Amino acid sequence: MELRNLITFIHVAELGSFTKAAEQLGYSQSTISFQIKQLEEELGCLLFERINHTIMLTERGHELVEYAHKVRTLTDEFKDNLEEEKRCSGHIHIVTPDSVCDDMINNRYIDFHNKYPDISIKFTNADTAVMFDMLDHNEADLIITLDAHSYRKDYVIAKEKSLSMHFVASAASKYAKMKRISIKDIINEPFILTEYGQGYRKVLDKELARLSLEIHPILEIGRTDIITSVIAEGDMISYLPDFVTKEMVDEGKLCYLDVCDINIEIWKQLIYHKNKWMSKALSAFIEYIKENEFSG
Repeated sequence: MELRNLITFIHVAELGSFTKAAEQLGYSQSTISFQIKQLEEELGCLLFERINHTIMLTERGHELVEYAHKVRTLTDEFKDNLEEEKRCSGHIHIVTPDSVCDDMINNRYIDFHNKYPDISIKFTNADTAVMFDMLDHNEADLIITLDAHSYRKDYVIAKEKSLSMHFVASAASKYAKMKRISIKDIINEPFILTEYGQGYRKVLDKELARLSLEIHPILEIGRTDIITSVIAEGDMISYLPDFVTKEMVDEGKLCYLDVCDINIEIWKQLIYHKNKWMSKALSAFIEYIKENEFSG
């Protein structure tokens, strides 16, 4: 049984399409069809039901998916063990919210690169739901979420911690020195928020809906650095994690509002799929992130 045929089978099964698998693997569609046919003939069973232009895994196909992943994992581990280079090398794809990406690049990237110069990193920004979908299709190595606490049996939570969140405004805001502010006091003020339906914005909207309230922001943008800069110069409010705003609060440019009747729990979680192969590079990256991004 050829390993490349098993790899092709995994891609077709995960993408649900011969065409998409061909595009991802760089093969022609006829090559994909031939490899699957070759695998079916070798095993003596049908792996996909083909009806019109749709394909579905058969019962035997579902069984093979698990075995194929195990074979690929063992093969990758064997190759890694044969690697004679002393320095850790590889490519890591991590998916995060914009704010986490900005923070990691600005505060950690140079240090990480100096420690592991042969590891390259790709950052992608996405919503939590998209992150998990990318893990499911092996399009990302790991993710960092800023959302309600998540637990799913197919994923490993490598590290997690609850986040401090605040409504923030310019230090010159009329609310700056007020105590025990109600959300109803500020609900109609001009707000700048991250995109609707994403991460902690989604959790905030859900809590507001529970109170029969709604914020209509004048601006929605994923770039928290832009949000903090605009708020510092204007009479607006936002809702952001403290790691984004702390520096400007310490500098006296922003202030935390004492909103007393909103109780939201946001978690920062480092997650990967339970079937993900742990290369030396990925293991090193995870340990670095655990130590530097989840401390304190």
